[in-house]
Amino acid sequence: MEFTELARERRSVRAYKDQPVDRALVDEIIRAAQLAPSWKNSQTGRYYVALDPAAQAKIRSCLPAYNQKSSANAALIVTAYEKGVSGFNAGEPVNELGNEWGAYDLGLQNMLLCLRARELGLDTLIMGIRDGDAIRAAVHIPETEAVFAVIALGYRDQEPTARPRKAAEEITRYI
Repeated sequence: MEFTELARERRSVRAYKDQPVDRALVDEIIRAAQLAPSWKNSQTGRYYVALDPAAQAKIRSCLPAYNQKSSANAALIVTAYEKGVSGFNAGEPVNELGNEWGAYDLGLQNMLLCLRARELGLDTLIMGIRDGDAIRAAVHIPETEAVFAVIALGYRDQEPTARPRKAAEEITRYI
C-alpha cells in the first residue's frame, strides 16, 4: 500500500471485533516501531503488551469509562520510555526540554506502530487519558520509565469517518 493512502486510512477506532490479535503480528508491529529514529539511537521506548483478557482487564481498569468502552475486545499495549536518556548528555539535559525528548522519540515509534498495524489490517486507538500510577503498579513498570500511553490494537468493528484536518496553509509559516 502506498504511504499516503496508508496514512489516510489510519483512524482512531473505538469499536473492535471480538477477535484475538496474534502475538506474531504484535511482534511484527513492534519491530516496525523500532525503526523510528531516536536520540543518539538510544531506543528508549518500551512496550507492555496485554493479549490475555485478565491482563487487559487490569489495564482497562486504569482508564476512564469511555476509554474502557472504546477499547473493549482489543489487545492493549502500554507504551513507556526510559527517563533521563533521550535529551541528556552525561546525565544532564542538553536543553530546556529534558525528558520531553523521550516522549518525542516514543511518539515517533508509536506512529510507526499505528501505521504498520493498519497496513496489516489492524487498527489502533492511542489513549493518553489514563491513571499512570495505577498502570505502573498493575504492569510492574519500573520508576526509571515514564508511562506514556495505552494503545488499543485490534480488528475494527466500525467504519470511522475521516475527521477534518486543518489546511497546510493554516499550520505552516515559511520564514
